[in-house]
Amino acid sequence: MSTNLKVSAALVAAFAAVVAAILILGQSDSGSSADGGAAGGAQVVREDSHRLGEPGAGDVTLVEFLDFECESCASVYPFVEQLREDYAGQVTFVARYMPMPGHPNAENAAVAVEAAAQQGEFEAMYQRMYETQEQWSHREESQAAVFRGFAADLGLDLASYDEDVADPATLERVLSDRDDGLALGVEGTPTFFLNGEKLEATTTDEFIERIEAALDE
Repeated sequence: MSTNLKVSAALVAAFAAVVAAILILGQSDSGSSADGGAAGGAQVVREDSHRLGEPGAGDVTLVEFLDFECESCASVYPFVEQLREDYAGQVTFVARYMPMPGHPNAENAAVAVEAAAQQGEFEAMYQRMYETQEQWSHREESQAAVFRGFAADLGLDLASYDEDVADPATLERVLSDRDDGLALGVEGTPTFFLNGEKLEATTTDEFIERIEAALDE
């Protein structure tokens, strides 16, 4: 199955840097099963997992465990957006929260995105976080006010947004994704799963080849 996907040299370099960072972290295989499950009841995809765009017509699903404050996640974000464009209608893309230790506003960012999701604006806030990451990331002070500004820019009901941000259930929703990730062996971000199996590719071409192979099965 052919694709018109064209990846720039800068994007290839960014992807290579992401792979190197993940290898340094020493991620290990999680032993997840083909149906997306793992010991302890963890799942790669759940009913309430956030889908990006419309689901694909087939049974190919690409899941990313991500951290909005992670520079590697921001670097690979354009590549994921390109994949979404080229495989629209074929592949289901799923984003799951994985706020990592050492990122002071990773949880706050995820909570803000989840609060936006309660008003049907998950994808818009997801994109805003990556597009503005350099403005707010790696600051010790809370960036909650910045994220609220994003919500205002998106036209969200701010009273409802504030209520959802303060609701413990919103953070619990974020942490439920993280708990699944930890149980599945996710040790760094971004980590991808293709049809329930951890996808460990060293180049963009290999990444695409794995998707193509899954589509051809």
